[in-house]
Amino acid sequence: MKKLAVTDQGACMTCLTCEIVCAEAYYKRYGGENLSALRIENKDGAPKVVVCVQCGKCAKVCEAGAIAANPKGVYLIDKAKCVDCGKCVEACPFGVMVKAADRNVPSKCVACGLCAKKCPVEILYLKEDEAAATA
Repeated sequence: MKKLAVTDQGACMTCLTCEIVCAEAYYKRYGGENLSALRIENKDGAPKVVVCVQCGKCAKVCEAGAIAANPKGVYLIDKAKCVDCGKCVEACPFGVMVKAADRNVPSKCVACGLCAKKCPVEILYLKEDEAAATA
């Protein structure tokens, strides 16, 4: 299974580079509404990076069958099948499914690694667990 992971939550500088890179890569803009498929929260004065763990809860609630895992275990949204019901966004336990006001289809982390490449403190990385992908 391929997914984004965090090495050291405490090392996050809350610079938001990861959020900006993600939003600009897929929506060509950042600001106002959160368009990033990951989020930096402030929990009791400490930063917490919230990422998609590819749990599949979004796929389980998708009645249109628009969300499915690829061979690497990354859940992807088929835009042609999506009916924009919003159930996947509501079901995401981490709140990292993105629903832009001007788009008919939500989006989520596709484990592309752009955020990890741009993180100045290198706390984000793509984790690949081959045993889980073949199970």
